[in-house]
Parts: sequence; structure tokens; C-alpha cells
Amino acid sequence: MSGFEGFPVEISPAFEGQRVRKEDMYIEFGGPNIPKKFELVRVKSLEEVEDGSVRIIGSDLLELKEGSSNPLGILIEVAGSRIDRDLEGVIERRIHMYTNYIEGIMHLNQRYDIWCRISKKSFKKGLTSLKWWGLGLIRLFKAEMPYIEKMQVTFITDPVEVEKMFEEAMKIYNERDARARGLRDEEVELFYGCVLCQSFAPTHVCVISPERVSLCGALTWFDARAAANIDPKGPNFPVPKGELLDPVRGEWSGVNETVQKRSLGAIKRVYLHSAFGYPHTSCGCFECIMFYIPEVDGFGIVDRGFKGEAVNGLSFSTMASQTGGGMQSEGFLGVGIEYMRSRKFIQADGGWNRIVWISSTLRKRIEDAIPRELKDKIPTEIEVKNIEELRKYLAEHKHPLAEKIIEKKPEAKLEAPPTPIPTPQIPVAIPQIPTPQILPSIPAVGGIKIVLQGAKIKIGKLIIKKAEGVKQ
Repeated sequence: MSGFEGFPVEISPAFEGQRVRKEDMYIEFGGPNIPKKFELVRVKSLEEVEDGSVRIIGSDLLELKEGSSNPLGILIEVAGSRIDRDLEGVIERRIHMYTNYIEGIMHLNQRYDIWCRISKKSFKKGLTSLKWWGLGLIRLFKAEMPYIEKMQVTFITDPVEVEKMFEEAMKIYNERDARARGLRDEEVELFYGCVLCQSFAPTHVCVISPERVSLCGALTWFDARAAANIDPKGPNFPVPKGELLDPVRGEWSGVNETVQKRSLGAIKRVYLHSAFGYPHTSCGCFECIMFYIPEVDGFGIVDRGFKGEAVNGLSFSTMASQTGGGMQSEGFLGVGIEYMRSRKFIQADGGWNRIVWISSTLRKRIEDAIPRELKDKIPTEIEVKNIEELRKYLAEHKHPLAEKIIEKKPEAKLEAPPTPIPTPQIPVAIPQIPTPQILPSIPAVGGIKIVLQGAKIKIGKLIIKKAEGVKQ
């Protein structure tokens, strides 16, 4: 795969998981500072697709300022006799995987959250046009997915055109997600798994059920099923449910067995609908982070697009390091936005009744998912800025957790004792106390009490033995 004739840089799975640091990047597309960006796959008829074509609407790499961040839309149109609309989300998710095969191009996240960087090193090697990126994707997709008979790629860097297409892309994403909302976990024989992100999080196994979308939000149960059926050796695979061990937490014997096998034994149990005990692992592509707030015994939710600090004083990026990496971190849970519309949304932890704070950027997108009786009881950063303000807000608005919140009274300030007036003392030779590995005994001085104030003594090991020949 690395011998792509005429290509300026290497193309190989060996580059999957590569990171391009800010100081090493030539240019950046999308990311947290660019509000409008997207990647979208559309199925077309064979007559509508010009196979191998790569178009650029807007400025190419040589015309953009080095070190700058820019909007980007990636539109991929595919055609084939075996392809239908059910595969759009599947092919779309592979953009992440195959882009990372190209030396010097970093691709993170999915859909409307993409973040891409091109390294200075690869630019100097000749990766000076987005056309190379597009040609690389076409070759990889057609080699790995032979049912794609024709494919064309369009890169959009013109801000006006990106914004225009962004709205259309969001509409298509929502239509895909809505399709899976009527299906229940109990109505299917199989769940599905995804290990696409294991290059970044080796122990992460995403379990996708009808009522639990992938953490990245890009794959519904229908998408994962289509992917597993058409590419049995790919990153998506069936997960036999097995015995239902806990209907509330969402624990299944078959899920546990599959996750243990696919994580190479690192993860042995998983609760699909709880943030405690054995929570679902997270990679790094999650759309949102749920975080536990012990002061009010509730959860906050922050989305990737939120720029400030959450009510607990932490930013999304700070909490992401605690949440991701394939770990099971109790109280931190990466989730897809669509999961918040599930009737099983953290049902073991109280569901929506346990949510006490939401970032305003997220609230705009999930207003329809919030139960009517809670709409005025869950604040954003606009209403509350810190934990104390949150306590007050929940109590005043009679949130379901209000009764559990104990208003802490301010602790009484301790007055410092009066400074004693020093009195003349008879000079006494007090032995100096060193701080070696073993603290030596302090010789007794008759009638003298030694008090160490503010002393810092570091002891690696303390051994107490009865001295030989000493009578008790």
C-alpha cells in the first residue's frame, strides 16, 4: 500500500494514529476554533459520478496562509450497483481511518466535528494540494471497499460555500439519526461493535445498540449492521447479546465476552446505561462528556464545541484526557448526542432527572430531548457559573435533586491564639535532629520538652527494634 506510484508521501496503515502537533503543522482545517466544518458521503447513480475526480471549491494549500486555521467541507460521492443509502454513514466514518493512512495528515473526529492538520514535513515532500488527499482517499476506498465502483471527492474551503453546505449536511445527519429512534434493544438479536478508534485508544470497544448510538455519533445500529454485513473483516462486527445480566444498567453476558476479547482482556465488564461501576469505555471522538458533580450528586454535560469552562471549572479538553483513551473512568462518560434522546439514557443513574447542567451550545441541539418538566430546572453557563450558584439554582427551581442538596453553612473562622510573650530561657544544648533514612534517637535532656514546629521530616523506611541488653 505504501508504493502508490507518483504519490509525494507514503500511504500505509502504519501512519494510523499519527498526531501532528501545532508546531509541526503547515496548515489546519476545522477544529475547535472553526465553527463550520463537515464531511459528508452521498450515494449517487453511476451516471452522476466522475470516477477519480477531485475538485476544490475555494483556495488550495498553496493559496492559504501557513499556520492558519480554515473551514473545510469534504463531500464524497460514490456509486455502485451494490451500494444504497444505508452505507452512506459507514463510508463516511472511514474517511477518518483512511485519511490517517496518509503520511502527515492528521484527522480527528467526524461529521461536523472534524479537525485536520497537514504537517510541514509532508508539505515539503510535495503534498502541496488537496488533490493528493482526495486521490489518496479514492485509491484507498476503492481498494478496501470493492463495491464502490465510482467515487469523486470535493474539498470546499470557501467560507461561504462551507456554511451553505453545512446546513444541508446537518439536515442529512439528523434524518439518519431519526431512523433508528423507533427501534428497541429488545427487538433485535444482535448489537454491533466498532474498533475503528483503536489506533488512538487500544482498549476501547464501542458497543452500538438500537438505543445507544456510537460515542462519535456517526454510527447508528443500522449503520453498524450495514457495515458488518458488507465488510465482515472490517472494524464493525456483530455482538451477540447473550444473557441479560442487569436490565437497568444494561449488562449483557455476550457484550462482556466480546468486549473482553476485542480489548485483549483489558476490559471485562461493561454497563451500557450507567456512568458508575463498569462504564462504557471512551476513545477520543465522543461528541459530549458527561461528568459527575459530587456536590449536588448530579451530572453535567459539555459538548466538544463549548469553548469555556464547565460548571465544575474544567474545560472540555481537560476532561477529555480523563475520559478518553479506552479507560473506564467512573463519573466520566463519553456519549453521542443522539443517546440523550434514548429512553434508556443513563437509566441506572436516574436518566434526565440526574442532569443538573448543560452547556448552552449543546442545549440548542437537544432541547427537544429534555423532558418538559425539566426544561426550566437545568441551567447552562449563562444562568450559573460555579457550583455554589448551581446549588442555589437547583433549589430555587425545585430540581428533582434539590431535596438531596445540603446547603453547607460557612465554617466558623478559627481565631489564632494570642502570641505568647517570650521569656528569658536558660540556654540548653539541644541536639540537632537530622533527616536521614532512619531517624536517630533523640537524647533525653532532663526537664526539657522538645516540640518540633513546622518541621518536615521525610522517612523512606522506619525500623523499630528492641535494643539488645536493655532491661525493661
